[in-house]
Amino acid sequence: MPRVKVARKSTAIDMTAMCDVAFLLLTFFILTAKPKVEDPSKAEVPPSSKEVTIPDDNVLTISIGKGGKIFLGFSGNDVRTETLKTMGDQVGVSFTPAELNKFANTEIFGVPMKQMKQFLNTPSDQMKNFEQTGIPADTTINNELSNWIITARKANRGIHSKDYNIAIKGDRLEQYPSVNTVITVLGHQKLFKFDLITTLKAAPKRH
Repeated sequence: MPRVKVARKSTAIDMTAMCDVAFLLLTFFILTAKPKVEDPSKAEVPPSSKEVTIPDDNVLTISIGKGGKIFLGFSGNDVRTETLKTMGDQVGVSFTPAELNKFANTEIFGVPMKQMKQFLNTPSDQMKNFEQTGIPADTTINNELSNWIITARKANRGIHSKDYNIAIKGDRLEQYPSVNTVITVLGHQKLFKFDLITTLKAAPKRH
């Protein structure tokens, strides 16, 4: 009796579900990815042989750029909004919702309060051409840096119930007095623990 031959059929795989998952993952990464923000301080950090990772959130960073210009950045859009409102009240300046929203999305800045409205009303495509003169940190005349740090820390504690981790980012060619000014401001607030941001030094070659 002859065998019955079963016709061979190619296996069909439905890729619809896999495509849906791939697009969902792609959408997630696009929405959660943070664009690289250009650092206006242009600070070239010094090298170091020790590597310690600084967390991305809950950090207040003081950057010292070329010419001793001081820049400030702190995490939390809601904290930035509340901080700017308070700083404005201290100098008698009110900010529009659009200005508050722009500052909330500004990760680092270096302008005195008298130029803040001009800074916030500069179009985004022209922002890189805006000359940021640095935050005043004169301990005897006009110490806006100290006021910013105090106000931001207070806002962060009020909103998130925790204090900031402090980090200092200084240009490797900058003179010590500029760095000492920042350390002195922190010392007046009893902040003696902070991180110094550096770049990792390449290991020496072995012959």
